[in-house]
Amino acid sequence: MPVPAETLPHRPLLRDEVYARLRDAIVDGTLAPDEQLRDAELAAWLGVSRTPVREALLELARAGLVRAVPGRSTVVAPLDETSVRDAQSVVAAMHRVAVEQAVPRMTADDLDRMRAANAAFAAAQRSGDPDAAMVADEEFHAVALDVCGNAAVRDVIARYEPVLHRAERLRFASHEGRDSVARHDRLVALCAAGDTAGAAAVAEQTWLSLTVPGRPETVRPDTEETP
Repeated sequence: MPVPAETLPHRPLLRDEVYARLRDAIVDGTLAPDEQLRDAELAAWLGVSRTPVREALLELARAGLVRAVPGRSTVVAPLDETSVRDAQSVVAAMHRVAVEQAVPRMTADDLDRMRAANAAFAAAQRSGDPDAAMVADEEFHAVALDVCGNAAVRDVIARYEPVLHRAERLRFASHEGRDSVARHDRLVALCAAGDTAGAAAVAEQTWLSLTVPGRPETVRPDTEETP
């Protein structure tokens, strides 16, 4: 039969909803590193069948958030330096591209959105609320992603950024997260000045500076911020 002409209300595919719920549970620590993931238990928890859970676990494995362990089925992947470094090199490059493409198109309203998000981020830092800090940080970086309109960049970031969010959440709960406020301020200033190259470099360095909690933060010599 032909496809019906009427447009159905938009809603995420069930497997995407399951993926997002499991991803967020891993990022916020509800599902802890090395915890065994049984699809039947997850399906019961989420109120869905086992099929979308299995599909979501496959996607989470591709994103580096879960892994198969012989004799233990699937477990939450531990947060380690290698997984963070692998993801951050890709995510940092994509945010650089997003900012490069966004700066020439940014309006005063876009800059105001960035400033408001950073103000909310700073307030969350002062109050010791890592969850609110995560939301504000995503809103801040979403401005350039929205303005650049590059779907490929968005897709790549969506796939690999959750690994970094796990490290970010722990970092935002510590004093190290306060450094991000200053980086955000500098990024806004460079965007406002129309300095595409400078803004892109700061955007990239913001993500390259992220480290696994417990290890010292370093700035790579070839990506240092422009004075």
